[in-house]
This record gives sequence, structure tokens and C-alpha cells, in this order.
Amino acid sequence: MNALRVSSRSNPTYVASALASVVRENGCAELQAIGAGAVNQTMKAIAIARGYLTVSGKDIVCIPTFSDVYINGYARTALRFTVESTDLGYVV
Repeated sequence: MNALRVSSRSNPTYVASALASVVRENGCAELQAIGAGAVNQTMKAIAIARGYLTVSGKDIVCIPTFSDVYINGYARTALRFTVESTDLGYVV
């Protein structure tokens, strides 16, 4: 599964829409962020996406992990957020 990459300049609303769409389609999604600003935008997007999915009776859980990525030959540490869908048991 390809991760949605989030930067510090990403619009959280747009990321949330993409995240909610992927979660509706696949039941889970992954986001990747490098740096404090990117992690901030990612967490905002996850919170917004949770609101989008609540309308359809779904909730999400977020599992953060560290990941090593290579950019221009240099190793960087990224945070990967696995977002999985759960059923609320009712439709709002």
C-alpha cells in the first residue's frame, strides 16, 4: 500500500478528504510525515477525516510507527500513521 505523503505545507482538509476516501474504499490507509510541521498537519487531517467518516457510521484508529526513508541518499526518520476503520455499530 502506498502511503499518502504529508508535508508541513499540506492542506489538512484536502488530506482528510483523500484519507477518508481511501479508508472508505480499502478499510485502511497509511500516511507518512517527516518533521514536526508535517506531523502536525497529519494529525489535523486525521481528526478532520474522523468527522467525515462518523457520518457514515465509521470510526478510525491511528497506529503511529517510525520508518527509515532515504531522500537524496540520506537516511531520514519518518512517522508512518496506519489508519484503520472500525464500525461504530450505528449510523448517525
